[in-house]
Amino acid sequence: MSHHSPATLSPGLYIVATPIGNLGDITLRAIEVLGACDAVACEDTRVTGKLMKHLGLSKPLWRYDDHASEKDRARLVESMQTRAVALVSDAGTPLVSDPGYRLVRDAREQAIPVTSIPGPCAAIAGVTLSGLPNDRFMFAGFLPAKDKARAEVLADLGAVRSTLVFYETGPRLARSLAAICEILPGREVAVARELTKLHEECRTGSPLKLAEWYGAHPPKGEIVLLVGPPGEQPVGRADADALLADALATLKPSQAAAQVARATGIDRKALYARAMELRGG
Repeated sequence: MSHHSPATLSPGLYIVATPIGNLGDITLRAIEVLGACDAVACEDTRVTGKLMKHLGLSKPLWRYDDHASEKDRARLVESMQTRAVALVSDAGTPLVSDPGYRLVRDAREQAIPVTSIPGPCAAIAGVTLSGLPNDRFMFAGFLPAKDKARAEVLADLGAVRSTLVFYETGPRLARSLAAICEILPGREVAVARELTKLHEECRTGSPLKLAEWYGAHPPKGEIVLLVGPPGEQPVGRADADALLADALATLKPSQAAAQVARATGIDRKALYARAMELRGG
């Protein structure tokens, strides 16, 4: 940018979304802000350094990540009193699934202007590709790595009447699909990976089908894992009974009722009463 353009930014915090894979996804406004700011706060100076070099820009890069102390944060906020500081993450929109929101809160408390420069976001890209209902979706970050915690999160969110959006890693995908199979039976699932890159793909189907596919083709890279909402179809009494009978083969009545409630949206207490009848009958 030439020095004649109004390329000076007033002091404050500028939240800048950066590409998640394809460098062509940087926005014109993002380039302008990164070119005009006084410094760039980033997770990894090497990753951001590469992007800046690609854009032909050179700025002081300040490391600011999950492990930053309160002192680091205070220092960063202090610098925004007199300088325009851009905040970027390694990929996508900062503050989505990272704890930088405290920085925004501190800036607001100090009456420092905060500006967001929107752009790429893997979660949103996944929602658009999946073909799952998107009038309501819930972004829930990374699924826990431990089986028990993962099962608890899925059970908790099973009652939410919206598409669920998670981030996942290649090595953990198989276990997550297996857990969805068990805890949210009958849901449609989508796996979106390599987003915006050459080998971008989005596969949809039952968690079982996808688990088989990715078992044979171990996935690399970051993954957006989406789970369709609970069925809107009214479940007939015979269907509910069949699901209950099936669940009762391996589960206690209370667990069976909970599982079928998650799958069908039918009231858990009603299902529990029915499970007791079926078991007694």
